[in-house]
Amino acid sequence: MQGEIRLDESYWPADHSFALWEKTLGDVLRSAAQQVPDRTAFVEGNAATKSTRRWTYRELLAAAERVARALLTCFSPGDRVAVWSPNSAEWVLLQHGASLAGLVLVTVNPAYLADEVRHVLGSARAAGVFFTEAYRNTNQRQVIEAIAPGLPHLREMICFADWEAFCAAGDADADLPHVQPSAMVQIQFTSGTTGFPKGACLHHRGLVNASRFASLRADFPEGGVWVSAMPLFHVGGCAGSQLGAFTRLGTFVMLTHFDAAYMLELIARERGNHIHAVPTMVIGLMEHPSRPSLDLSSLKVIMSGGTPVPAPLVVKVMKTFDCRFTITFGQTELNGVICQTFPGDAPERQAETIGRPAPQMEVKIADPQTGETLPIGQNGEIWARGYQTMLGYFDLQEASRSTLRADGWLRTGDQARMDEHGYLRITGRLKDSIIRGGENIYPREIEDVLWTHESIAQIAVVGAPDAKWGEIVAAVVRFKPGSPRPGADELHAFCRARLAAYKTPALWFFVDEFPATSSGKIQKYKLREQIAAGVLVSEPHIVSHTGSAPRASAV
Repeated sequence: MQGEIRLDESYWPADHSFALWEKTLGDVLRSAAQQVPDRTAFVEGNAATKSTRRWTYRELLAAAERVARALLTCFSPGDRVAVWSPNSAEWVLLQHGASLAGLVLVTVNPAYLADEVRHVLGSARAAGVFFTEAYRNTNQRQVIEAIAPGLPHLREMICFADWEAFCAAGDADADLPHVQPSAMVQIQFTSGTTGFPKGACLHHRGLVNASRFASLRADFPEGGVWVSAMPLFHVGGCAGSQLGAFTRLGTFVMLTHFDAAYMLELIARERGNHIHAVPTMVIGLMEHPSRPSLDLSSLKVIMSGGTPVPAPLVVKVMKTFDCRFTITFGQTELNGVICQTFPGDAPERQAETIGRPAPQMEVKIADPQTGETLPIGQNGEIWARGYQTMLGYFDLQEASRSTLRADGWLRTGDQARMDEHGYLRITGRLKDSIIRGGENIYPREIEDVLWTHESIAQIAVVGAPDAKWGEIVAAVVRFKPGSPRPGADELHAFCRARLAAYKTPALWFFVDEFPATSSGKIQKYKLREQIAAGVLVSEPHIVSHTGSAPRASAV
């Protein structure tokens, strides 16, 4: 359905020309091992040691089945087992072993601290947890031992340092259960860009097909090589990237953590055809000094998303890497991508939209109050309905009902408008909207303007409390290294020449780094809280433009 069509309203009917696969994660792996047993399936690139480990499809399936049998010695199908660890090969093997054993994997951000881990394990009623010895400055073993007494459902605590001994304890002759595609496979806690994380219940059918359709739209070739540093606890890493490669019988090259130099090296060495990276990663790759010296000619498509991708960045990346681009839009609650551009889209669509809805999904722009479908070009909330919707938030019935309606529509909380050809343009989050004196202001519009300034590397626009207007517009800016650093007056004039007065930021904050999730999303709710409290950011390494306390320049 890439051809030109004309819609009468902001509603995209489900495209059924692509059939759904009724497969589990285990089915995908077994099918690939049967078709191409000796093809390289998985490469772990250790960014710390600059070394790799490799598995063929035959080896990956055998390793996953061994893990599944080990898991079934201490867990039963349906049990929830958490993983609190950074990217590793063992993480991937645990993921596939759990799916083959009929368990539900609960993914935990490795950067979480004790209270956050306690919340996730307790909310999911996890029966077990796998963890690393330490991550950054956190002794994870000590944390688990400290919080375990307050978690009555937690009965197994396994450190990845003991991984081989754990796997060896399984019964090699044990039968694995039959798992349905509709079964819950993971609980992923939302990344918390707008507040407290909730556990979204995801299913095999959703993860497999959403990843497959995104891979197909991105023109990822059968048997191709996909390079990614996306975190595995995030749907873009453990599903979109990994299953995107596996459903095309390709090779998934995973970095243990993002390292621009090493990722560029792996693209060149492994002859990567496709990368998946959030905008901050793409910027890091583009700006790294080693890039011009490497042969990156195998790279054909860059996939980005997870947070709005500014139009100027898309244009610059395509030119810099001499490749095509595809922008994805999705949510954890939707098992991944629901809208995506085609690599062959016209430049203006590629740079300004999030593309068309994915196959098999209904999408509409709705009035957030009434749910009515809005006219073409009018701003509203994205609602989606189809096989991709989550099963609900775990143990949160009220939150589930408010997000996933009885009629099947899932409210994304994202604002957009749809054109007559079905392409969507994101205008912001409902909670990001700024209401200044009763006038709705959409931060995305202001951010797009500021992105065109040659000195700006990153920008976030949020609402700041104001006694007179209720809210006023605040801009938080990170400059490009080594570039001129314009002041508030100059940036105000830059915006005012392109925007109405009421949309032009009245407050300007200058930072070296943003509070962000591990998947690269700027946490705007933290910026709002910190601005309201008079302290922009709490991390000591983040400094203001002046190098002292964070400065706000009011104009």
